[in-house]
Amino acid sequence: MEHVPNDSVEPTEAVEGTHLSMLAGGEQMNVQHFFIEPGSTVPEHSHPHEQAGFIYEGTLTFLVDGEEISVSAGDSYSIPGDEVHGAENRGDVPVKGIDIFSPPRENPAWQDDD
Repeated sequence: MEHVPNDSVEPTEAVEGTHLSMLAGGEQMNVQHFFIEPGSTVPEHSHPHEQAGFIYEGTLTFLVDGEEISVSAGDSYSIPGDEVHGAENRGDVPVKGIDIFSPPRENPAWQDDD
């Protein structure tokens, strides 16, 4: 069993105002914590990984295929592999949540992700 306390991981700032912490993982998936400051934008990108997530604070607006989808605290979501998506924190509070990627994913630099 792997145990990774969130406070033992140094966050990576993938883009300005968006902080990621890689948590536990295995051969088939991994868990990532995210903290997105108010006004921060995750640029549109895609990746081959399936992504499922849960927001526990704030509201994140996803941009998927020209559609805006607001995901609030207590909501979950899933994004198929290779689907182009981006996200924005349009609120006044940070957005905090957890993503699970399958297969495992490294910390991205979204500007260079494909």
